[in-house]
Amino acid sequence: MTRRFVLNETAYFGAGSREAIADEVARKGLNKALIVTDSSLVKFGVVAKVSEVLDKAGVPFEIFDEVKPNPTVANVKSGLKAYAESGADFILAIGGGSSIDTAKAIGIITNNPEFSDVVSLEGVAPTKKRSVPIIAVPTTAGTAAEVTINYVITDEENKKKMVCVDPNDIPVVAVIDAELMYSLPKGLTAATGMDALTHAIEGLITKGAWELSDMFEIKAIEMIAENLPIAVEEPTNAKAREAMALGQYVAGMAFSNVGLGVVHGMAHPMGAIFDIPHGVANAVLLPTVMEYNKPAAKEKYVEIAKAMKVYKDGMSVDEAADAAVEAVKALSIKVGIPQTLTELGITENDIDALAASAIADVCTPGNPRDIDEATIKELYKKIL
Repeated sequence: MTRRFVLNETAYFGAGSREAIADEVARKGLNKALIVTDSSLVKFGVVAKVSEVLDKAGVPFEIFDEVKPNPTVANVKSGLKAYAESGADFILAIGGGSSIDTAKAIGIITNNPEFSDVVSLEGVAPTKKRSVPIIAVPTTAGTAAEVTINYVITDEENKKKMVCVDPNDIPVVAVIDAELMYSLPKGLTAATGMDALTHAIEGLITKGAWELSDMFEIKAIEMIAENLPIAVEEPTNAKAREAMALGQYVAGMAFSNVGLGVVHGMAHPMGAIFDIPHGVANAVLLPTVMEYNKPAAKEKYVEIAKAMKVYKDGMSVDEAADAAVEAVKALSIKVGIPQTLTELGITENDIDALAASAIADVCTPGNPRDIDEATIKELYKKIL
């Protein structure tokens, strides 16, 4: 069997690593940037910490700061217009997954204009040209969008999240500078951290997982479980922030190449229909879906229990698997994630629509245990 692994050309890690952006711009012969970000990051000075690197290097830029938390087709089209009018020849994406995903769509369509309707990018789109160069600077430790070949855009007309998978969209450079994450509020730190944990766990047990991806995902689970509670309670704890920034990237290296599962399949419509933050949706679903998947992933759950430091000598496989599920639920509670769909404004009347969208989601077929729409409905009901 032939397996593929796609990563960035270059990635930088560590406090202050954003300074490397100027060298990369010069090395690649780039001239002007369109910064793709959201208005809150401009308002709170996070963008300025990065753009000053361009200023010092004499690199001109313009800012597109209209990215929404769940970016839409309209969002992308506005960004395309901004890029075309700016005269930029590369994109500097600053933010969480929303900003980086929007940048990917802009970059892909700019060089593949036959996909300008945006919706035709859903799934595995047959683009022929690489995206315009993207330098991705994450400001959250969650999505790992800076290292993945995936991006998610909301089709607002049809109220669905489109998962787009395309090796041509991966940023050429990723800059993981945890100093840019110190100002994240507790709730966002928790939600994005649980998103990263979901990536690592689903990437470990997905049907496409193999030895190379397992190695990354197990390490990511270990780092996230140990450091997320600290990052939530001590926002400027440099060690915890660095570990979370690296842990979520490591998880992304793997899941981008092997796929995810039904947690993401069920979370996507929650975001599209109810605008629920993606990390929160994942975190609410994860323990219940893990319980469902246990018969197909027991041995992998033992590894999760070990990584989360809840495995004890003499445990049976079943006991270790149960401990893994309980550890994930306990971590979610500890960092303040809601535990029911009702808390998120979802009622039983909404479940049919959610399940219909979830079963059609591109992530769902990767689930280790086969699933149908009726079972997805039951899983949603368990979390009401």
